[in-house]
Amino acid sequence: MTGDRHRDAVPASRKIRLVLDLRRKGVTDTRVLAAIERIPREKFVPDTFRDRAYEDTTLPIGHHQTISMPSVVARMSEALQVGERMKVLEVGTGSGYQAAVLATLCRRLYTIERHPPLAERAQGLLDALKITNVTTRIGDGMLGWPQQAPFDRIMVTAAADGRIPQNLVDQLGDGGLLVAPLEDAEGHQRLVRLRRDGHVLRREDLGPVRFVPLLPGVAGR
Repeated sequence: MTGDRHRDAVPASRKIRLVLDLRRKGVTDTRVLAAIERIPREKFVPDTFRDRAYEDTTLPIGHHQTISMPSVVARMSEALQVGERMKVLEVGTGSGYQAAVLATLCRRLYTIERHPPLAERAQGLLDALKITNVTTRIGDGMLGWPQQAPFDRIMVTAAADGRIPQNLVDQLGDGGLLVAPLEDAEGHQRLVRLRRDGHVLRREDLGPVRFVPLLPGVAGR
C-alpha cells in the first residue's frame, strides 16, 4: 500500500510543478489551470513516454500524430474562453488529452478524429476517467459536425493550410470563438482566434505554434 501511494505521488508532484510552470509562462485562467491539474496526462501518452508526461514537451502518440505541449493545451484552452454552459467542437481528438481538458470547462464537447485507432483509444480513456460529456466521432474534421451546429466554441488542433475551412467557420455561432493554427506558404504557423459578430469575423494573432497538418478524409479509407 505504501508503495502504491509513493508511485501515485510522483506524477502528482510533477503535475504541481507543471501548473506552476504554466503560471510563470503567463497562463492565468484558474479554471484552465485546475483542469490541467485534474486530468492525468500520463494516461494519454504511450507507456514508453509516461515518465515524461509532465514535461512541457510534445510527445508522439502513433499514426504520425502527437500530444501537444501542456503549455499549448493551456494556452489554446485559455484563448477559447470556454463557459460551463457552452457547446464546443474540437477538430482533431488525437490522444484525447485536450478533449479531457475542454470537457471539464464546457457543458458538451463534440470531437472528431480522422484516425480510427486514435479515436477509439481516446474514447476508451475518457470512459475510464468517467468523463461523460464528450461525444467522439471518426470522420473528416474539415467538414465539422453540421448536425450539432452551431457551436459556441470551436478548437482545431491541426494546422490548416492558409485558411480555416469554411465549413468550420459556418458552424460557429454568433458571438462564438474559433481557435486554430494556420500555416503560411513558407511553412510558418501562427495561432489565430476568430470571433463572430453577426456576419463579421474578427481575427487575432496569438503567436507562433507548431502542429501536424489538418488533412481531409478518414485515414486509411
